[in-house]
Amino acid sequence: MTAIRTSPDVAAALEAGKPVVALESTIITHGMPYPDNIAMAQSVEAHIRAEGAVPATIAVIGGVLHAGLDEAQAEALANSENPLKLSRADLAFAVARGLTGGTTVAATMMAAHAAGISVFATGGIGGVHRGADTSFDISADLDELARTPVTVVSAGAKAILDVAKTLEILETRGVPVIAFGQDAFPAFWSRDSGLAAPLRLDDPAAIADLMAVRAELADFGHGGMLVANPVPQEQEIPMDEMARVIEQAVGEAERAGVAGKQVTPWLLARILEITGGRSLKTNIALVEANARLAARIAVAHADIRAKAG
Repeated sequence: MTAIRTSPDVAAALEAGKPVVALESTIITHGMPYPDNIAMAQSVEAHIRAEGAVPATIAVIGGVLHAGLDEAQAEALANSENPLKLSRADLAFAVARGLTGGTTVAATMMAAHAAGISVFATGGIGGVHRGADTSFDISADLDELARTPVTVVSAGAKAILDVAKTLEILETRGVPVIAFGQDAFPAFWSRDSGLAAPLRLDDPAAIADLMAVRAELADFGHGGMLVANPVPQEQEIPMDEMARVIEQAVGEAERAGVAGKQVTPWLLARILEITGGRSLKTNIALVEANARLAARIAVAHADIRAKAG
């Protein structure tokens, strides 16, 4: 694979041992239309900088894998026509063919680790899709969490998934799942999925300390960690309300024959329509909250590494 092109500010931060937070780019390419997508990207990066870390949005533009985008590159990505949605299976293809695409959780983890970035903020991870017992539709994000040592901060798993089965696979793959500040595992738009999180930590420094211990035990072959950060309470859509919306959207998707990579963006768009835009406001709030927490973890982790010499 072509080497990652690291932006000057990200490269300088990594060289100096300063905190860096990776960001995926499907939120730009597939999350919302222009100019809302670029505004969202700029807001998230601003939240990370305000917490003392450097944002590194990861994307493929014209066949070049970037870690950190300047203003012109972000605009080009936000305005790109028919960008690919890139996961582990097709990241190298996009580079080889000179294409443009947004990176999913899996591809972002790969690139972040290769660049030397250990913390990544996203909205919600992919997981086991409903009906996976017959469709075998399971996100590559879960295997990536098992193999790649990057700490992923999300609002749990996307609520359109089979959250219980997603947690089971994460446990089987040996991925620590840590709820931040509560015992319940969050479900994206909702603070409580109705399922307990396997682990709980209440302080970014404690999460950073766990990262450091896992790094010391690198010979054990540890992969990543999932930090499940509940959406701020004032922007939450309760699970009982969202469950009805999701059931409606899933039923419509099945009748329309939507499948594969198109399922998630189709469902998110339909849920946006059903909720009259409320789901998007909650989505923005949770992504920004995750960015702030990820930055705090990255700052604490950088301090630990600096003290260790």
